[in-house]
Amino acid sequence: EDLAEYMAELGIKVRYIHSELDTFERAELLRDLRLGVFAVLVGVNLLREGIDLPEVSLVAILDADREGYLRSHRSLIQMIGRAARNRAGKVILYADRITDSIDTAMKETERRRIRQISYNEEHGIIPQTILKAVKDLLPAELLEDGGYAGKRAASPLRGAESAPDIHELERRMWAAVEKLDFETAAELRDDIQRLKGDAKIGTEHKNYRGKTAQFKKHKRRNS
Repeated sequence: EDLAEYMAELGIKVRYIHSELDTFERAELLRDLRLGVFAVLVGVNLLREGIDLPEVSLVAILDADREGYLRSHRSLIQMIGRAARNRAGKVILYADRITDSIDTAMKETERRRIRQISYNEEHGIIPQTILKAVKDLLPAELLEDGGYAGKRAASPLRGAESAPDIHELERRMWAAVEKLDFETAAELRDDIQRLKGDAKIGTEHKNYRGKTAQFKKHKRRNS
């Protein structure tokens, strides 16, 4: 939080992602980052596996030498990989010493880089930044003040046989949301909308949401 405030004082467009934000507010922040609404997103354990942000060209890992789960070689490799989707991707690890985890992560990253370069040269591939559409991750009614509307869609399904499929897709969608796997959630959301036709998604999902997806009203930081 202090880092975000400091960067804001320098005139950098920055946002801080913190535990008081609910799942959908966090999704909106990630979407706005991809859209270029702001340039820097500060957060703890944000760059976890499964979050695909091809617009990110720089990843800065503070306290990289603080051994532990969040700075294990596996976690470092996952965070380093968040910059791999951008042609100009770069990662900076801030540390006073090179730990075993840092050493392992750097060696593995270098091994992968050498292998990728060799593959590209062999097949005449010129690396390019991944182009990926920025979608609204979840239906608009889920983002209204007061949170989830909790009402069933008024339009009927196209057939009774579709109901079980939709319920299963909704279960998987909310499970993906709770894991912050928004790309998968968006794809499942699109599948549900196709099954329902023009009907709005409003099926109650309280049995599918865990505590991590509880909706609260919070004042957002405009740091």
